Amino acid sequence: MPFYPTLKREEPAIQRRAAEGVLRLKSQLSAEVPSRTVDSTLLLGTWNIREFDSPKYGDRLRESYFYIAEVVSRFDLVAIQEVRGDLKALKRLLSILGDQYWDYLVTDVTLGRSGNDERLAFVYDTRKVRFEGLAGELVIPVKQKDELVIQFARTPYIAGFRSAWTRFNLCTVHIYYGTSKPLDPRRLKEIEDLAEMLKVMAEKSAENYIVLGDFNIFQRGDATLAALERGGFRVPDELRELPGSNVKQDKHYDQIATLAQTTRFGTTSRAGILDFYKSVYRNIDEEAYAAEMKEQKSKESYQQWRTYQMSDHLVMWLELKTDFGTEYLNELLENSATNVAFGQPIPEEPPRGPKKSAGPKRKTAKRKKSTRKKKRKSSKT
Repeated sequence: MPFYPTLKREEPAIQRRAAEGVLRLKSQLSAEVPSRTVDSTLLLGTWNIREFDSPKYGDRLRESYFYIAEVVSRFDLVAIQEVRGDLKALKRLLSILGDQYWDYLVTDVTLGRSGNDERLAFVYDTRKVRFEGLAGELVIPVKQKDELVIQFARTPYIAGFRSAWTRFNLCTVHIYYGTSKPLDPRRLKEIEDLAEMLKVMAEKSAENYIVLGDFNIFQRGDATLAALERGGFRVPDELRELPGSNVKQDKHYDQIATLAQTTRFGTTSRAGILDFYKSVYRNIDEEAYAAEMKEQKSKESYQQWRTYQMSDHLVMWLELKTDFGTEYLNELLENSATNVAFGQPIPEEPPRGPKKSAGPKRKTAKRKKSTRKKKRKSSKT
């Protein structure tokens, strides 16, 4: 539940515009995204928030943070890409969300031209999600001596989480873009290397893995997505039927894929793409932002300018099941019935080991007593 008191600092006209935008966004979220539950499900999102925040394109309007916070607050855990070196924007987001409840994990900046001064982050509600304590950035291992390995343009970030019955390792990525073609060689190689690494890690640990983020995959039939699936990952069926995650919704840049290793892991039938431009920075709002665009000396069209206020990526989300209590109890009953059938009933209480009788203790005591008498007699003699 975001906090709005700082909206009072704005001029009355901006207060009204922002309040109306947040209310429209609330209504859209209620209609398109399931309500958060206490412990039976987990709403997982991924969002590339464009240039969050780059001084190159000017600061976002303050009202934009309230819209972004409203979207994030609808989910339990969100992977965010394109967080910039300065964490000011991320910290402002947390202050609106309520940093007594919300927390974040973030990578170091990936240096170099291809790194683009970017970080990857997880933002999560600590009342619902628990960080398990292990997180790290992935690098491609060298397999042969003196082998030259081209690393990821932006190092993937993996962390372990738990929610109710479900444990999972979450890996967020911003894969290299390169050429504006469906099959860029370096982009394909990054996805292949990532899938291979995570598959090996999953087999060794026997744990559940989820990989999500901006893969820069153009279409679902591309070799880039096939490379991810060859590594054992599967895009849930409920996501396969969705439109693209770019603003035009004709490209499938963002993906969520799972690799289940335990029975206590699964999805519900609900997933979606959230087009927040239905509620805020709408086409009909262009005139309302003319003054702000002029103040920022923006040379972009309104359609482009607004992507630096929100993003050029829409939000992809997936609902996970986290309550496996019923399944566990049914499994317990089945095992009990099986054990009885084989003549091995499960004891009502844990075995405590063989109970020692009191007889031998008394005999031992008598023997010690008689030994003492003999010693006395021998001493008298």
